Amino acid sequence: MDYRTDLKPWAIFRCGSTLENICVTRFRSRTDAEAYMSILRGLSPGVRFQVVFDKPVEVQG
Repeated sequence: MDYRTDLKPWAIFRCGSTLENICVTRFRSRTDAEAYMSILRGLSPGVRFQVVFDKPVEVQG
């Protein structure tokens, strides 16, 4: 992940099949992500969305 992605660790994923989860957008705070997710659910009631904390794990080697 790059620096810009690190600044926005909360992501909204559109849940499809097992291998088809798509990141819709990213936010700095969980409350902003949840508010936007409620808007998305209103616009697309048949689609499943999920808020995820998607912070990369640093591996030291």
